[in-house]
Amino acid sequence: MDAGADQGGSGTGTGDGGVAREFLALERELTVILRRARASSGEIARAVHPELEPGAYGLLVRLDECGVQRATDLAGYVGVGKATMSRQLKVLDELGLVTREPDPADGRASLIRLTEAGRVRVSRVRAARRARYVSQLADWAPAEVAELARLLHRLNRSTES
Repeated sequence: MDAGADQGGSGTGTGDGGVAREFLALERELTVILRRARASSGEIARAVHPELEPGAYGLLVRLDECGVQRATDLAGYVGVGKATMSRQLKVLDELGLVTREPDPADGRASLIRLTEAGRVRVSRVRAARRARYVSQLADWAPAEVAELARLLHRLNRSTES
């Protein structure tokens, strides 16, 4: 949907409190996406494991994409403290989705990796999600999907702390 057209103009005017219309449209659309993501996060996590907390799915995806990670690096990526990360990793370990091993470069640190069962479960859920995207965006041109991915990547990079 063209945000400018949705507001009845080119998107260069201002709306509430002098905020440019394109930023109002951005806020509205991101709110919808985030609300839907929160609503489906429990379903996605349960598809990996019935006892998985919704917030832990992102950790599993990160490990699936990047391989072995230090616990501190995962905490930084997700934006949580060491204690929170330690609790989350303990649960993932107990569920058989990850393993922890000492970091040979620093004995105080742990390296985290997906177990084979974790990798299979995460891969299955990710494949199902991609199939859903393919179905939902079937009427989009491949270039439009690529542009959306590029813009979302750019947004994610610009909002990293």
